[in-house]
Formats: sequence, structure tokens, C-alpha cells
Amino acid sequence: MLEVEISGVKFKNPIIAASGTFGFGREFSKLIDLNLFGGISTKGITLKKRTGNPQPRLCEVYGGIINSVGLENPGVEAFLNEELPFLRRFDTKIIANINGFSKEEFVELAKIVSPLVDMLEVNLSCPNVKEGGMVFGKDPDKVYEITKEVKKVSACPVIVKLTPNVTDITELAKAAEKAGADAISLINTISAMAIDIETRRPLIKMVTGGLSGPAIKPIAIRMVYECFQKVKIPIIGMGGIMSYKDAIEFFLAGATAIQIGTVNFVNPNAVSEIQKGIENYLKNHGFESVKDLIGNIII
Repeated sequence: MLEVEISGVKFKNPIIAASGTFGFGREFSKLIDLNLFGGISTKGITLKKRTGNPQPRLCEVYGGIINSVGLENPGVEAFLNEELPFLRRFDTKIIANINGFSKEEFVELAKIVSPLVDMLEVNLSCPNVKEGGMVFGKDPDKVYEITKEVKKVSACPVIVKLTPNVTDITELAKAAEKAGADAISLINTISAMAIDIETRRPLIKMVTGGLSGPAIKPIAIRMVYECFQKVKIPIIGMGGIMSYKDAIEFFLAGATAIQIGTVNFVNPNAVSEIQKGIENYLKNHGFESVKDLIGNIII
């Protein structure tokens, strides 16, 4: 009833742990049974170790969280030697979220990591250091170029993660599909800012960060729906999912699977509750499979 397939990869259920919210699963495994997830998208991996941005880099706001962690991670070598063996203990698909600051870095990461995981998730929200720091993912031409080069060397299916901080996200989706992406995931966080009125200083050291949580869900739903109208490859939807009802909305808008992240900070049982809620919804509404919901919105 809950099984879905994305480019030949079979997920026992459509609920994936979102990148950046689970680390590499070690700490969360003390609170959550990682076997409950259909898949886990790892914390963003870079070629070299990164310490991330200075503190404070996380703050709570109405309806969500702003973060500017800065891709803190141990680097690809430590991921392969220490984190990947831990994740392999669990009955869940492993999606490696890769991040580069040049096309060459994305390609090198794909060569190293792709033979050892189930899927890659290419995070194009990194700045292009070779061309003035513009975020790769805001330029459809760069999305096409990097996706195509990663696909050439990848030993596993490739998901391209799209930024919502653009005028028309469907242009990015079409570029990824044209370049051969096996799926797209959306949305990443929305650029945001908060200020402490007593100190008159930003609550985030880097001034701005990415907003996640229920405040962004209606935007995410709209963007998934728009992309579903424009591309044929599977969509993994995310952004503010707090309950099974939110998940159902994403399926109806066109998502094949979903990712949950911020909700796990407030409800460690979310994955179990969402899974049971989806099952009950399908039974109560006469659907045989979650696949029957995909794009099944009545306009």
C-alpha cells in the first residue's frame, strides 16, 4: 500500500528523512527507529571537512526555524569510513546529499559516493565560487550543466534538489529533467531573516538563513503542483510537513514521495504517526496504494 518506486529504487514507504535535519542518523537513532523511514537523505556532504558558519546559526520563528548552518560536515572520507557503515545497519534506502562549490567538486563527489549508496541528491543551493558566488541552483543553465555532468559519472540514480528562491521554479525543474535527472526534490528552504529588537541585531550571525517548517508548506505545495504540470520525472516533495494530512496534500499536488525534517525536532514520533495516518487515509477513501494519490487533485 505504501511502496513507491523512483527510477528503479523501491522504497517500502514514501517517507524520507530530509537532509540537514538528521545529521547522519546517530543521535536521532536514540529517539527514532530509523527502520521506519523509506529512505534517509544524509546531511550535506562536501569533499573536505567543513566547520560551518559561526554561532548563532539557528533560531525559532513563528511557524518554523531559520538556519544558517553552513554545511558543517566531516567530509566525504569520514562519511564513507564512519557514517555510511552505521546507516547500512538499517532497513532503509540511503540517499547521499552532495554539495560542491564548483562543477568539478560535484562530479568528483558523484564518482566517489554514487557506487556506495542507493541514490544521490544534488544540492544546488551552494554558491559558485568560480563565478562571483551566485547560487548554482538559481540559474537553469547551471542546473542543466551540473546535472548532466553528474549523470555522466553517477553509478546510481540522481535527484536534483531545487531552490525555491527564484521567480519560476519550473524552469529549474525542466532544466534538470532535460539534463537527465532521475527525479527532483523540492523545496529547499526559503531565504529569511529575524531581528532581536532589544539588541537590534540579527538572530542569525550570517544575518539571513533558510526558513523551514509549517510556514512554508503552502508555497511548497504550490511549487510541487507547478512542477508536476511541467515535468514527467518523479517529484519528492518537502516543506513544512507536520502531519499525515500535509503529506496527503503533497501527493495530491504531484509528489511521489515526501521528506520530513523540522517536524522531527518537535515530534520524534512523526514518522510513525504520518505513516499510520497515510495508511488510514488510503483505506478510508478506497485507495489501494499511495501511488493512486499522485497528482490526483480535482480542479
